[in-house]
Amino acid sequence: MPKLVHVIGAGLAGLAAAVQLQRRGAQVVLYDAAGQAGGRCRSWYDRTLGATIDSGNHLVMSGNDATLNYVRAIGAFDELVGPTQPEYPFMDLATRARWTVRPSAGLLPLWVFDQAARVPNTHPGDYLMLAPLLLAKPGRTMAQTMRCDGVLWDRLLRPLLRLMLNHEPREASAELAAAMIRETLAAGGQACRPLLARNGLSSAFVDPALRLLQHGGAAIRLGAQLKEIVFADTGRVSALEFAEGDGNQRVELDDQAAVVLAVPPDIAQTLVPGLQAPRRFSATLNVHFAVEPPFGVPPLMGLLNGTAEWLFAFDGRLSVTISGADRLLDTPHETLAKTVWAEVAQAASLPLEPMPAWQVVSERHATFAALPGEEMRRPGTRTRWKNLTLAGDWTATGLPATIEGAIRSGQKAADTLLNEPMERR
Repeated sequence: MPKLVHVIGAGLAGLAAAVQLQRRGAQVVLYDAAGQAGGRCRSWYDRTLGATIDSGNHLVMSGNDATLNYVRAIGAFDELVGPTQPEYPFMDLATRARWTVRPSAGLLPLWVFDQAARVPNTHPGDYLMLAPLLLAKPGRTMAQTMRCDGVLWDRLLRPLLRLMLNHEPREASAELAAAMIRETLAAGGQACRPLLARNGLSSAFVDPALRLLQHGGAAIRLGAQLKEIVFADTGRVSALEFAEGDGNQRVELDDQAAVVLAVPPDIAQTLVPGLQAPRRFSATLNVHFAVEPPFGVPPLMGLLNGTAEWLFAFDGRLSVTISGADRLLDTPHETLAKTVWAEVAQAASLPLEPMPAWQVVSERHATFAALPGEEMRRPGTRTRWKNLTLAGDWTATGLPATIEGAIRSGQKAADTLLNEPMERR
């Protein structure tokens, strides 16, 4: 077991690795090239809105055990809030129809036999269309595995899976979609209650972790960019070269030191020789409006047949997420905001004019593309160097690029180092 571990990258995977390492008795040094921690999971104050917003509207499910254990460990469990019962409100913007899907709490899917709980105009037998997906084979798309049409697909499965996969589900990996369904809908209603970070992503996932690490004696070095990993002939990482401030710093590693590399895949490939990683990515767009959600607007609502896909209601703000949004990246932000506001106003029963202050946040490389070919390129946690492991939602977690996947990857990278004596690795 290493006594000192250098964690490179203070995104969610790196933070999860650092917390796990410290809890298990290792000394931690945490680095990030940016001036703040959190990576793609963080918050900041936006002057246009006069409010704190997130890098993306991320959804956590009540069955995401690694995520819930992580927020408990850092003392932030109360930051995740949601309905006491599993429910998913929807609105069809074209027809103005509204409905709410309410999975039953237990493992038995009794809700599919309840007309008031299941998707309108579906029958219990329709839900058997998911059976082939749960037996999905690697390398196949959803369209090659199951039916991807019909009322159930249009009104529940497609919008929910677009949010989870950040890609058009028909083209996406059936294996990844099956993993999400197994851990949510197929696991019973109490595993798929939607949970949101009530005070923002940083308050739920980042700031409490940094405080815990600092209190436990970890060194945190922001603004430190890793330029080179020095590999020794002994099959170990022997040194790390950082660009920090106005100069470079070399950190030598002895036999009791190890490294968790938790950086984006393109950066990891420049640092680790021969590393295979996903090459295609999917974008997200989030449009925020500075308006108080009217009474009765749910925390989360699926929107169909529009540009907006999911509406999130926070104190003082309504936010929209558009998944797999590559087609919209070149749309002028004002045009996009006007289009989306018209849909939000309709869904929330708000006047169209005047449009409130708005902000568009785009992330071109939000996630790796959840395609079968890209899934096959995801590397495992271990590397051929004895004291180097990988972490990140782009590694082979078995899940799409989600908060749960990122946290699992960080914890696994930490445990892989700690569970084996250094001389055997």
